[in-house]
Amino acid sequence: MLTIHPKILECDGKKAFAVLPYEKFVMIEEELQDYEDPKESRAAKAQEAEKPAIPLRDAKKQLGL
Repeated sequence: MLTIHPKILECDGKKAFAVLPYEKFVMIEEELQDYEDPKESRAAKAQEAEKPAIPLRDAKKQLGL
C-alpha cells in the first residue's frame, strides 16, 4: 500500500485541492497504469470470447502455411 501525505488546500472553507510531492504523484500514476493494463486486457478478452474460434490447423490451411 502506498502511503501519501498530501497537503490539503481549501477554497471558501471547503477542501479543494490535494498537493503532494511529484515522486508520490509518479508512483500513483504508475500504480494506476498497472491497474488499467490488465483491466483493458480482460475487456478485450471478454469481447473476443463471443467470436467463433478457429483451430490452429484450419488457420494454417487458410493462410497456406
